[in-house]
Amino acid sequence: MGDIEDPRSNREPGTVLQYVLPSKEFISSRKGLLLLGEVALSFISFVCFAASTAAAFVTAPLIEFLAALFLLFAYSTKFNERFKGFHWPLMDFLRCVSASIIFFIISIMSVSKYPDGASKAAGIFGFIATIVFALDFYFIFNELANFLKGGESSEDPPNTQDDDSDSDSD
Repeated sequence: MGDIEDPRSNREPGTVLQYVLPSKEFISSRKGLLLLGEVALSFISFVCFAASTAAAFVTAPLIEFLAALFLLFAYSTKFNERFKGFHWPLMDFLRCVSASIIFFIISIMSVSKYPDGASKAAGIFGFIATIVFALDFYFIFNELANFLKGGESSEDPPNTQDDDSDSDSD
């Protein structure tokens, strides 16, 4: 019975974390950096709202933090490729559009209505989060539009015309 060895005993100490932590390739990609920025800015905004007199707005950054964290985990572990029940880019697009609108509104309200420093900081981080979410939905929109046109899903659309060709000629 000593011949059979438990396969889990051969693992190195850090291999369990490799399944949970995002890969270096994904984190260094544009989508990974945007999701990481969304997670960080949503969390910072959540903490600032929790410490401010504008604590009524604490729910929106918390929900956006959890949603961005889930998608960071799903994309980095390729969960989205294994679970094809959703159209992931469309779900991500709707999340980014709603988050940018909500962050913009609560940031304006917290900066203009509440006088304390934590509310002002939450508003500033909310404005930065608005920009990051808007960039993300812009890139997702371009990819979705390219997909719906039937083109490739690459980040840069291919050049269909020569630079020296005249588009009016036959």
